Amino acid sequence: MAIVAGASSSIPPGTEPRRPMIAVVDDDSGFAGYLRTFLGVRGYEARAYTRGDEIVAAIRQGEPPDIVLLDVAMPGMDGLQTLKALKAARPELQVIMLSGREHAPIIVEAVRLGAADYVVKPGDPEGLGEIALDSAIKQAIERTRLVSELTDLRRQLSDDKHQAFLGWGDSPAMRQVAHIIEQVADSDVTVLIRGESGVGKELVARAIHQHSTRKQRPFVKVNCAALPAELLESELFGHEKGAFTGAAATRIGKFEQAHLGTIFLDEIGEMKPPLQAKLLHVLQDGDFTKLGSNKSVQVDVRVVTATNRDLEAMMVRGQFREDLYYRLKVIEAVVPPLRERRDEIPQLTDFFLAKYSERYNRPVRPLSAELRERFLHYEWPGNVRELENTIKRFVILQDEHLVVRELSKPRPAAPSTLATPGGSPADFAPPPFQSPPQAPIPGDPAFEDGENEDLEEEPAATASQDGRRLVDVAREAALTAERTVIADTLRQVHWNRRKAAQLLGVSYKTLLNKIKETGLEQP
Repeated sequence: MAIVAGASSSIPPGTEPRRPMIAVVDDDSGFAGYLRTFLGVRGYEARAYTRGDEIVAAIRQGEPPDIVLLDVAMPGMDGLQTLKALKAARPELQVIMLSGREHAPIIVEAVRLGAADYVVKPGDPEGLGEIALDSAIKQAIERTRLVSELTDLRRQLSDDKHQAFLGWGDSPAMRQVAHIIEQVADSDVTVLIRGESGVGKELVARAIHQHSTRKQRPFVKVNCAALPAELLESELFGHEKGAFTGAAATRIGKFEQAHLGTIFLDEIGEMKPPLQAKLLHVLQDGDFTKLGSNKSVQVDVRVVTATNRDLEAMMVRGQFREDLYYRLKVIEAVVPPLRERRDEIPQLTDFFLAKYSERYNRPVRPLSAELRERFLHYEWPGNVRELENTIKRFVILQDEHLVVRELSKPRPAAPSTLATPGGSPADFAPPPFQSPPQAPIPGDPAFEDGENEDLEEEPAATASQDGRRLVDVAREAALTAERTVIADTLRQVHWNRRKAAQLLGVSYKTLLNKIKETGLEQP
């Protein structure tokens, strides 16, 4: 027997929502009639088939239902053969197997072939079978809805987000990242993507997915910093109805949505240690339990994570589990900031101009040579995200002078890319921008009392008594701090420069330049 329910579609204003349609496939006409009544009472449309080949033919002819409840024992084309044919014709179709009894080998084979659930046929006096079937149908309909939403989102995101970065292989700074994508895409190893905020870590994760054998399956993103810890667990693993206050219905988690696909855990450094332990269990065993449930859920998911945090320092402070760190960091990809990828700026500028001119129905107005030159020399502390938002403002307001003023505003210097296990990037950044001292205002009490007399005679470049300018002192202090950190790290790794560059969070070339600038020599 099989039952199929049609997926709900978007509902035009002023029309009634379509009832889910369920097709029943069973050679037992009496039981099929019972199921049609069972479904009708619960608000479903029902359509009956007596043979497996009938439902397969209907789906191939463009009459797909939402869900199929499939009887295991049927003459001719049995339930498992029908299931295999259904999944081949429509992989996303939710199929629930029904049987007169539990049979472990058949259950295992049905799950392997892609069945959404396996339920014993209703008929017990207590009505437990009907409850189980009703719950399985509701969960299958929810999965169908989520798969449809994910498909639409992937279609909207995939085209423009990948076209913007077709030149990665030609960019010297991104060539290593492109090489890693090519090398690991066809495997299932976990990948840890590191880099500053806004550099495009999510795009690297999507590129890995799009080059993998899972590219036709879901790509599910979770921002671990966007939810409090108590809600993040439910978001990742789902919950049963009544598991906690506000859990009014059973919910499928992101891991279950990403089954056979890829899950991208952004800002993994924000995840709290108790939840890190559960994530480690999923990585090791491939299963988990929903909140409020004792039933184990098996998943086959590739995990890609990203962070802009210093995970090594967090491990020392006990904020990040060491065993999870090494599980996630099988392969590491470091995405350089945009200021180290200036050759990509013209391509990205043109891409965002075309994209947002079309989106906001504005004419494609070219940028002046002066503004393009400013783009090339600007530090872009917000990286690609800042460039994208700058272009978006220009497209909407059509005011190039406003963009020039925005780029000319004094602001704190971009943080140094140096990051060590024991320090923060801010420790090695240049001194922040300081507003110049204001000239005394005639009539001000302090001015009249003579308290600001020294300011009248002091030159703009204030110097100390020994003639050294404060800005020079600050620069020397920053260089001294950098030299100390680099020297300590090099000694720690026995002057393995590549390993030191990785620990410091800089490219190998940058580290060599720093060693030369600070005058360090190998003992």
